[in-house]
Amino acid sequence: MIAIDETIISDDVVQNEFVCNLNKCKGECCVAGDSGAPLEEEEVEILEEIFPKIKKYIPESGINAIEEQGVCVIDSDGDLVTPLVDGNKHCAYTYFDEKGVAMCGIEKAYNEGVINFKKPISCHLYPVRVTNYKTYTAVNYHRWEICKDACTLGKELGVPLYKFLKEPLIRKFGNDWYKQLETEAKNRF
Repeated sequence: MIAIDETIISDDVVQNEFVCNLNKCKGECCVAGDSGAPLEEEEVEILEEIFPKIKKYIPESGINAIEEQGVCVIDSDGDLVTPLVDGNKHCAYTYFDEKGVAMCGIEKAYNEGVINFKKPISCHLYPVRVTNYKTYTAVNYHRWEICKDACTLGKELGVPLYKFLKEPLIRKFGNDWYKQLETEAKNRF
């Protein structure tokens, strides 16, 4: 484990290699699972504000799900998450490109300069999951079978998970925190 400020980072974040391989997985992380993507409380307000601007990037089924359920729902664990289409399909903010790859409508609107919110931080950080506890924040690698091709590609390219996730880790924890993580990774591993 690596401790930086009030965070405890699993060694897995530093020791494992990972590079998303959308050609293989087809964005399955936006489709599979028991509930939507975890949301932070402040993200709910952002989603409410940007929803009218991102509607054109979301299929009708997603728009209907959001209009019926809201921009977020509370899942069976009591966590804020994105709503799902038909209650158990894909994330309501997901669209499918011409190759059938699940993509984020929020991120597409961001990339086109329509909004200044890239996507929920839990999506940006995946496969890292952040859990807040009373005295610290845990930063862990979430292993999921659907990401096996990302692990293979990461090994082939020699890209550690923390380097692949540099941008979202800085977005979440700041540049100084990331520099400390890099230093710890180099010194320990």
